[in-house]
Amino acid sequence: MKRTPVLFIHGVWLRAQSWEPWVERFRSRGFHAVAPGWPGEADTVRGPSASSPDARDGVGLDALIDHYAGIVRSFGTAPVVVGHSVGGLIAQHLVAAGVGRAAVAISPAPVNGVPLPALPARLTCPVRHGRAGRSVCLSPEEFRHVFANTVAAEESGRLYKRYVVPAPARLLTDLGYGGAVRSPRAVADVGNAGRGPLLLVSGQEDRLVPDAATRAVYKQYGDTTAVTDLKQFADRAHSLVIDGGWRSVADHVLVWLSERGVRARAVER
Repeated sequence: MKRTPVLFIHGVWLRAQSWEPWVERFRSRGFHAVAPGWPGEADTVRGPSASSPDARDGVGLDALIDHYAGIVRSFGTAPVVVGHSVGGLIAQHLVAAGVGRAAVAISPAPVNGVPLPALPARLTCPVRHGRAGRSVCLSPEEFRHVFANTVAAEESGRLYKRYVVPAPARLLTDLGYGGAVRSPRAVADVGNAGRGPLLLVSGQEDRLVPDAATRAVYKQYGDTTAVTDLKQFADRAHSLVIDGGWRSVADHVLVWLSERGVRARAVER
């Protein structure tokens, strides 16, 4: 038997190293867990993976979807796809396309026209002030306000130094920030009854992707017979995959996979 692959896809303003604790935990449970970076980013979760901002400047949603679709197809066994933020959007897109065994979308960027919330006043609008081909930074104060708003200032500062990198303005435009027209690929086939199981996860104090947005996406899946579940974490923000409470989220995902029949060892056919 082969180990079941688990592909982790990180979100906007983070780097692949943000998944390091998850990778180690899933590997300890017998999965073949990997967290390759975005195009232009080092394909490792160990060591200094912070690529220069210029390496990711022009990355848009199309490039990200194609990048990870190619990785998914490189596995000999259909993987589980776990994504955060834009990674959660991509996870839904891939499992709906039939190239993933199961998907977990954590605080996912909304699909299928579900409205994005207005950006908090303290966050500089990336589309208004960013330009195509440029990166958009978060200051430590902005990160704490919109990303890590449920943790202490000391922890927020530590997370910022370890994991935060600039975001491509092009990608933020593709996702619809600042009122921009979203990419046509910011979608998922919610009616595909033949796809693998999907778990949507939200933090109820999330200011970037509010719980209401994730619930609205969940409702779109209501007419399909394919397995779709929703887990809401109280008192958790957009940082729920990297802050001190990450383990409770990871363990919920592991239990959910087991309950849905996804084991660490995949039976060869």
